[in-house]
Amino acid sequence: MGLDAEIAAHGFLSPGDPVAISFWIISISMVAATVFFLMESMNVSAHWKTSMNVGSLVTLVAAVHYFYMREFWVQLHSSPILYRYIDWSITVPLQMIEFYLILSAVQPNIGRGMLLRLFFGTVFMLAFGYAGEAKFLNPAMGWVLGMCGWGFILFEIFAGEAGSVVSSGDKVNKYVKESFNTMRFIVTVGWSIYPLGYVFGYLMGAVEDSTLNLVYNLADLVNKIAFCLAIWASAKSSTLAGDALLP
Repeated sequence: MGLDAEIAAHGFLSPGDPVAISFWIISISMVAATVFFLMESMNVSAHWKTSMNVGSLVTLVAAVHYFYMREFWVQLHSSPILYRYIDWSITVPLQMIEFYLILSAVQPNIGRGMLLRLFFGTVFMLAFGYAGEAKFLNPAMGWVLGMCGWGFILFEIFAGEAGSVVSSGDKVNKYVKESFNTMRFIVTVGWSIYPLGYVFGYLMGAVEDSTLNLVYNLADLVNKIAFCLAIWASAKSSTLAGDALLP
């Protein structure tokens, strides 16, 4: 048994396993991001504090799951599909709540229906995605239905109530718009890696588990931390400008 194999057999990181290393780096990064967002939530105006705290929950939940996924990969060298979907089932709804929080702070009469629609789209997307990967449902059908859920979310944040509130400009200042647009970009472009991974890695089997997990890990790093950083950047700028979210 070589040194790398012996290290892995004992449950430790092997220098020859970039996927396991990425799991470790990202789990620590999520912990660091959680501390950062919690500390910074004390340095922004009151209107942004809840958004910052919810962002810290996103990275905290992801950190815990990444520790488990790292151990799963190191021990079995298999995709931790169940852990990923448990992580996503908590963090993705929290990210959808962020859209509602930053808009409701400046538009108090915004309907709760927007939040419910985003939540419904998220549950629909993840439930059918997992059902397809776990083979509770035909994998291709699970992908199609999951894409419908994602499409529903995109419709809401571009053309639905959320998108119309931002585009109207009524009581929505530049800091809220900047944050919303960056978050919307991540949900559109950043999230596209997941259905592509489903197709090429799962349905077609054209991508190895190691490559797919490495890509998923990097995508999670950007899509979770950058998502929350967008909120922090706007919150910080808004607070320093002293506008307290007023247009």
